[in-house]
Amino acid sequence: MNLLHRKAEISPSAWLAQLDLGFSYRRDKTVLSTKSQRGPLTVQRAFYPEGDVCHLYILHPPGGVVGGDSLTINTTVKANASALLTTPGATKFYRSQGETAYQNQSLTVAENASLEWLPQENIYFSGAQVQMRTDIDLADNASLIAWETHCFGMPTNNEAFAEGTLCLDFFLKRNGIPLLMEKMQVNADRVSSVTGLRGHSVMGLLVATAADNDVLDKVRELLIDDDGHLISATLIDECLVVRYLGCSTASCRQLFILIWQRIRPFVLDREACLPRIWAT
Repeated sequence: MNLLHRKAEISPSAWLAQLDLGFSYRRDKTVLSTKSQRGPLTVQRAFYPEGDVCHLYILHPPGGVVGGDSLTINTTVKANASALLTTPGATKFYRSQGETAYQNQSLTVAENASLEWLPQENIYFSGAQVQMRTDIDLADNASLIAWETHCFGMPTNNEAFAEGTLCLDFFLKRNGIPLLMEKMQVNADRVSSVTGLRGHSVMGLLVATAADNDVLDKVRELLIDDDGHLISATLIDECLVVRYLGCSTASCRQLFILIWQRIRPFVLDREACLPRIWAT
């Protein structure tokens, strides 16, 4: 959905932002070949710490999202191109005065192309009203490693997610055929329920494709039982799915980075090269 079309429904004081990115392979590296932006979404200049892969950091200068804001990111990675997208810090969704905040990511990866979608965590303050949707569509032999991490409340400050509603959708398809489709609604009852998040404040999802049983075994070697969190890894056809449920964004991030480092040579045929921004 193009959230710019929601303009009539949004408060005049709300941020309405859209960022359209296109990546193309030219001669010996991937370049950011098209960029269009409206409102407070932008990117830094591209970095090439490993030569041909384009590392790009998505910026939201206001630093937080409030009810009524709408953010849309559309990304197309064209044939043979390779892009890594991340963010310089967490995205914070603040308490709403009644309006819903929207964030929509649409990511398309063409033949022989690869995308790494590795944003830092989303933090939802108590009272936030948010609808977030990520749509990823892969061509036949496109490759992907992606993660998303959600933090409910501010556990480091002992602030629970005591009110508010979050709708979190994640859809992964190959040539329009679903590989993974998830819809989740989170409120205070869901966080505390034994049939929900069991009182955990951090939920993470990592997916990678194309993967196989060897990749799954390598990931499971990294998983350690701990009373403070729950972790699982499984293979659904060609799609590796790793889930984290705990109370620490730092622990989730460290685990996901470790998994990414381990599987990148097998999924993308590249050794791991950490984005510079993660060290700052």
